[in-house]
Amino acid sequence: MTQFTELQEKQFGLVESHLIEVQQGKRIFMMVPQAAEALGLLQAAAGKAGFDLQLVSAYRSFERQHQIFTAKAEGRRPLLDDNGVELAFDRLSDAQRLRAIMRWSAVPGLSRHHWGTDVDVFDANTMALQDVQLVPAEVDDGGPSAAMHDWLDERIANNASYGFFRPYQFDRGAIAPERWHLSYLPAAAELQCQMDRDVALNLLQGESVPFCDILASRLDDIWERFVTVEPEGQPEWVKAALLV
Repeated sequence: MTQFTELQEKQFGLVESHLIEVQQGKRIFMMVPQAAEALGLLQAAAGKAGFDLQLVSAYRSFERQHQIFTAKAEGRRPLLDDNGVELAFDRLSDAQRLRAIMRWSAVPGLSRHHWGTDVDVFDANTMALQDVQLVPAEVDDGGPSAAMHDWLDERIANNASYGFFRPYQFDRGAIAPERWHLSYLPAAAELQCQMDRDVALNLLQGESVPFCDILASRLDDIWERFVTVEPEGQPEWVKAALLV
């Protein structure tokens, strides 16, 4: 069995000892302390602007991500096209299924949600949690959380978002744009820049992640398009951190 360093255990969502609990209503989430503090500041600012910025998800363990990924790989959870419309599972090849999964769900071990730095958010003033699907219609123009995200865009552009930015802001033909996904850059950048693709591959193979053969054969391309965050188009304060 592969032995991982303390840093790698954090990167892959294998440990939770460095995280703290964050209560949102009746739900408990896990985050790194500095991201949790920054989230509180962002929520307070959102409240003053008339929004109720609440979490849908935060830290997610490797095990949980493996369960989600496997359920989609086996057809027990729906696969969606680029517009969030369900695909016909039986009509897809393994390569097409993998592509459809990765469009909306990270490969276990390669998810930013493992780090405790990243969150998915919505405006609880306009949506009930049980109705949130995390699809473009909720955050695009006219969507129930769109106004809050317009406000967030302005805050992020002006470096007034307490360290949070959008890692999936643009469509690079990989992960679909996820306007609901925010990342706490001061902690996330350090974890990202020290990710090792060979160690990650050992983890995927050791844990029998579905489609592992395809992932191994395309790892360099997957790494560049699904793991690396492209600085181009990001605000200058984000670029500076990503290019270190």
